[in-house]
Formats: sequence, C-alpha cells, structure tokens
Amino acid sequence: MTTTTSRSAKFWPTLGFAALAGSRATSAPVFLGQYLSHQAMSPALAKSPLRFLAKPGVTTGLELLMAGELVGDKLPSSPNRIVLPQIAARATSGALVGATLYKAKGGNAWVGALVGSLGTVAATYATFWLRKQATEKLHIDSGLTGAGEDALVLAGGLALSKTNK
Repeated sequence: MTTTTSRSAKFWPTLGFAALAGSRATSAPVFLGQYLSHQAMSPALAKSPLRFLAKPGVTTGLELLMAGELVGDKLPSSPNRIVLPQIAARATSGALVGATLYKAKGGNAWVGALVGSLGTVAATYATFWLRKQATEKLHIDSGLTGAGEDALVLAGGLALSKTNK
C-alpha cells in the first residue's frame, strides 16, 4: 500500500465520521464502534486505551445516548449546536473518533484527533447553517428538518460502518 493510499484510507473515513459528529455528537462513536466491533482489532489499537470503542457493551451504551440525543434535538429547549458547550462536545467526539480510526489503521492518533475535531467543527457550522436555511427560508418546520437530518445521519453512519475498511 502506498503512503497516499494509506493516508487516504484514514483521512476520508475520518472526515465522514466527523460529519456525523457535527450533526449528532454521539453518532460518530456509535457507528465507529459498530464498525470496530465487527473487525479484527489491529495490533496498534489493541495496545491503545482507545480500544474501548471496539467493545460491544460500549457501543450499546453509546446507542442509548444517541437515541436520547435524537429525541432531545427536537425539543424547543435544546441549545443551538454552535454554542460553546455543544461545539466542545462535538469536537471531542470527532477527536475521539479520528484518533481511534487513525490508530486502528496504523496511523498517528494525534493526527487523527486533529482531523476529526477540525472536520467536526466545520460540519457543526455547516449543518447548523443548512438547518437554519431550511427552517427560515424554505419554511420547513424545525422538527421535520431535524428528523430529515437524523435520517441522513443514520444512513451515513450505517454506510460508513459497513464500508470503512
């Protein structure tokens, strides 16, 4: 495998998971955990503290958190995703997923964390803007827009968890 292929095999999937985290913070760890729990653990990941995401029990717990996030996102009292605590949670999720995926593929976890967190912050602002535009300019109900966003996150996550090799 060439260096370019190796970088690409880590970089693009990490950005895909980062996009999920930008929309729903818990979704990226859930889908990465599903992917990892069905793969042979790489020696690099097996020796890393990041290996916890590959454990089925962790994935199950994260799935419950994701279900709560999917419901909570529709509540009128939910804060915007671009307020500092929300951005921090999403960036942390993206960093965790990026570090874990890079480590699982034999890369540098710090580079993965950087790619994951920066990609997540960009996706957070992009998805916020898109949802706001759909709600305000197209006069689509925010809850309906959120449900559509959920569907995209779930479809994207399932695709990433099944094809990320």
